[in-house]
Amino acid sequence: MCGRYASTRAPADLAGIFDAHWDAGSGAAPAASWNVAPTDPVWAVLAHADRESGAVERRLRALRWGLVPSWAKDPGVGSRMINARVETVHEKPAYRKAFTKRRCLLPADGFYEWQPVPATGRAKAYKQPYFIAPEDGAPMAMAGLYEFWRDPAVADADDPAAWLTTCTIITTEATDAAGRVHPRMPLALHPDDYGTWLDPAHHDTHELRSLLHTPADGRLAVRAVSTEVNSVRNNGPRLLDPVAGVPLPPAG
Repeated sequence: MCGRYASTRAPADLAGIFDAHWDAGSGAAPAASWNVAPTDPVWAVLAHADRESGAVERRLRALRWGLVPSWAKDPGVGSRMINARVETVHEKPAYRKAFTKRRCLLPADGFYEWQPVPATGRAKAYKQPYFIAPEDGAPMAMAGLYEFWRDPAVADADDPAAWLTTCTIITTEATDAAGRVHPRMPLALHPDDYGTWLDPAHHDTHELRSLLHTPADGRLAVRAVSTEVNSVRNNGPRLLDPVAGVPLPPAG
């Protein structure tokens, strides 16, 4: 799974990288975060077709991480739907409609995974975090889906507060360096495939699934980082500092 990641680039930079429109006056924006956690507001790139011309325009906007299906009774289910498995995403009731019509990119610097460390005679058991990111420092475009949820407590459907827009990250079996830490990892898109993935008129699930691949084509760097990241209350660049003397888990 992917349960925590880093996203620190400014929205203006993300808009340029993903060739997306960003309205700086559209409201509160997610701050740079080295510890993005479920239910946090996150940056997403998505596309809408113009009602008159039909032209598809990319937009950078804030969504809440943790998908809430349109039919959910309350938004609390979102905290349990932060990831969607690529093996079943096109079939599961919570995701299949979004996979067909509402796909997005979730920009990230890299993501965290954990390895359990057993207790010893002198120390308690704990989980050792590792940061996994492209070797070249390029941004990751994690594959995601988004959905709209109508809040019945808000009477006016035109009130922005009446709608909650949420997202999830698509994951697969981990390989290469990431597979040494955790069996699952997020999927990503190549820049050449952004347009096809984001196009809401593209409905071929087989072709869409074929666009998804390992971030950085498997050229990922992994390093042990401070257990400070284990708490969502901690944030800042120091969370990415490597921890000396902590080996990577053995391959295989």
